[in-house]
Amino acid sequence: MFQDSITLKNRHQKFIKTVSENGIVYGLKSKNGFATSSANNYEDDDGNPIGMICFWAEKVRAKSCAKEEWKKYKPTEIQLAEFMENWCVGMANDGLIIGTQFDQNLFGHEVEPLTLILELTAELKSNGKDLNFRKFDGIEDLEKQVKETTK
Repeated sequence: MFQDSITLKNRHQKFIKTVSENGIVYGLKSKNGFATSSANNYEDDDGNPIGMICFWAEKVRAKSCAKEEWKKYKPTEIQLAEFMENWCVGMANDGLIIGTQFDQNLFGHEVEPLTLILELTAELKSNGKDLNFRKFDGIEDLEKQVKETTK
């Protein structure tokens, strides 16, 4: 079933709002690590799809995707601060893409990790929220460093 880009973008916006409010992101994990896929909208220099890890704002949505090749995976909670400073930064360094709010048919939004950090920091700041990071002095510091990296 085809899902238009507006639907996927709206689900992504809901992801931003929900994880900013709850401070929790969900991934699918097995004994071999987190569930991965290949991006549809991003390619490397050779035209091959870039690797992607999917994340969800709700445990139930993550669980609905734990089927077929992901059937041995279980929803795993990640604190938002850890997600932003470790996962997003690490995935950007590794050249990976983030998928948000994928559905049981594995349709979802694809976003570059540093772009997602900027979207999350904007949402958190608009709600007057800050996070305790280990490597950054709050949201402003993380945002500043990401912006310097993406210039």
